[in-house]
Amino acid sequence: MSDLFATLPQNASSNAPAADAPLADRLRPANLGEIIGQDHLTGPEGAIGRMVAAGKLSSMILWGPPGTGKTSMARLLGEATGMRFVAISAVFSGVADLKKAFAEAEKMAGAGQRTLLFVDEIHRFNRAQQDGFLPFVERGTVVLVGATTENPSFELNAALLSRSQVLILRRLDEAALGELIARAEALTGRTLPLTDDARAALIASADGDGRFLLNQVETLLAVKIDTPLDPAGLAALLHRRMPVYDKDREGHYNLISALHKAMRGSDPQASLYYLARMLVAGEEPLYVLRRITRFASEDIGMADPQALVQCLAAKDAYAFLGSPEGELAIVQACLYCATAPKSNAIYAAQKAAWKSARATGSLMPPPNILNAPTKLMKDIGYGKGYAYDHDQAEGFSGANYWPEEMDSQRFYQPVERGYEARIAERMRVWEDLRKGKG
Repeated sequence: MSDLFATLPQNASSNAPAADAPLADRLRPANLGEIIGQDHLTGPEGAIGRMVAAGKLSSMILWGPPGTGKTSMARLLGEATGMRFVAISAVFSGVADLKKAFAEAEKMAGAGQRTLLFVDEIHRFNRAQQDGFLPFVERGTVVLVGATTENPSFELNAALLSRSQVLILRRLDEAALGELIARAEALTGRTLPLTDDARAALIASADGDGRFLLNQVETLLAVKIDTPLDPAGLAALLHRRMPVYDKDREGHYNLISALHKAMRGSDPQASLYYLARMLVAGEEPLYVLRRITRFASEDIGMADPQALVQCLAAKDAYAFLGSPEGELAIVQACLYCATAPKSNAIYAAQKAAWKSARATGSLMPPPNILNAPTKLMKDIGYGKGYAYDHDQAEGFSGANYWPEEMDSQRFYQPVERGYEARIAERMRVWEDLRKGKG
C-alpha cells in the first residue's frame, strides 16, 4: 500500500514488527502524535485531533503525496477510537472483497463493535464501485477512510465526497525528513556516513517522500562505508528519486498552469524553472510548446507580433533537431514570451466577437460591400456606392461595414504597451477620419 509505514495485518495492529522488518516498518509511529509533518491535522486544533478528542470519527478522504503517512494515520485513528481496523487496497480488491468487508462490518456492528474501513488508492475503484460504499457509510456500518494521491475532485464521485471530509496531507518538508533520519539513527544506534552537504542532498533527493528516504537510509546503513560520502559519492551510490509527475493527472495541469502564469507575470526565471520541471520529468516537448504558442496569442498578441513567429520557429527547429538539441529552441520561445510586453486584447476581442456573432445570427452585410458578379445583383444594389480605399487621399474611406440592423461594435481595444500602442494610435487616427467623413 502506498504509505510511509507498512500496513499491519487486518485487526492485528498491536503486533510489533519483526527485528528484520524494513526500517520503515520498524519506525512506524505508535500514536498520532508521532506522525511527522502533519500537525495541521493531528494536532489539538487539527481536524483529526478534534475528532479523536471527541471520540467520534466521520468518514474522510486522506489526500496527499506518496510517503506522507496516510496508512499510518488511518491505522492509528482506529486504535485511538477503539474501532476495528480493516484495510483493503483498491489495486488488489474487487466487488467480492467489498461485499465481504461490509458483511463482516454489519455483523460486528450488531455486536456493538464499529469498523473503520481503510481503502488505499480509493481513486482506483470505478464510479459504480464507489457508489457501493454509500449505503454503508450513510447507515454508519463503516467509517470510511480513503487514501489517494490524486485530486479527489476529479477522481471520486460527488456523492461520496459529499459524505466525507477531504483532509490534505502535506509533502514532508526538510525539517520533517531530517527528523525521520534522526529517528532512524536513534533506532539503529548508527550515524549515517555522510558529510553535512551529502545529508542535505539525501533529504532533497527524497522529494518529500518519507518512505523513499527511509529506504535510502536503510541502504546506506547496510553498505560498509569507511569515509563519509560527499554529495558526489552519495549520487554515485544511490539513484535519485524521479519527480512525481503523471502526464494525465493533476501534477501535469498544475505545472503547465504555473508555467503559463509565470510567463504572464513576466518572470522569465520562474517560467524557465517550470518549463524545466516538465521536460525533466518526461513531458512531451511539443505539448509544452503548443501551450507556449497559445500564450503568444492569448497574452501577448499584437503587443509583440514576433512572439507567435518565435514559437512557430521553435516548432520548426525542434522538428529539425529533435531532442535534446531542439529543446533549446523551446527555451528561447518561453523566454521570449516571458519577457515580451503583454496584452490580452486579441483574446478579449475574440470572445466578444464570437458572442456577438452568435447573438446576431445571419444579418446581411450592408449592400455597398456585397459582391456583385451578375447583372441582377448589380441591379438590386449589390456593391452600389462602394468606396475603394486606395483611391482616397489618406488610403481610408471611412465607409460603413456593419449590417444595417446593428450599430458598429468595438471588440478589439489595443493596450498602450509594446507594438500595440502604435496600433492604438493608428486606430485613433482612423476613428477621427471616420468622424470627419461622417
